[in-house]
Amino acid sequence: MRVIAGKYRGRNLKSPPSLEVRPTSDRLRETLFNVIAPIIEGTRFLDLCAGSGAIGIEALSRGAAHVTFVDRSRKMCGLVEANLDLCKVPEEETEVVQAEVSDFVSRSVATKTQPWDIVFFDPPYANDYHKVLTSLGRHSPKLLRPDGIVIVEHHHKKDLWDTEGELVRSRTLRQGDSALSFYLREENQ
Repeated sequence: MRVIAGKYRGRNLKSPPSLEVRPTSDRLRETLFNVIAPIIEGTRFLDLCAGSGAIGIEALSRGAAHVTFVDRSRKMCGLVEANLDLCKVPEEETEVVQAEVSDFVSRSVATKTQPWDIVFFDPPYANDYHKVLTSLGRHSPKLLRPDGIVIVEHHHKKDLWDTEGELVRSRTLRQGDSALSFYLREENQ
């Protein structure tokens, strides 16, 4: 794995040691960032189920101001920190949190965390997406800026709802076996 573009371009990242973790392919990452390129500069980016941290590091490389990486695995959080060190990313631009995603979302709502511009959610394909998506949709006014976006990576055959609380799917891009679903807050449709 490597950083594709931006200030950390070409830096090699450490890969997860386990086959249970499925990193986002370079090709799908390129597609994702081609879509969000016009809005990435200066954003607060949330990488849920961060794994190696490749998505969040790519966001930083392309101009995101701050990325919060969340993963339930201590090993994956350590891998994210190792990859941030490899790229020499300043600590003030990142936060690495070991937590279950649903617990992190609830805690962020309760503590009135500053909202994010972009939320990227990429759980293992076998996981139940609906619990987290429902929570993100219900709490989107508190978690997401008014013009913010939630992006979900999933298997192309995974059936996600078009509406989750105040989030409405605006588009889906498929590449191979993977797909990216883009959700906007209802008032931005």
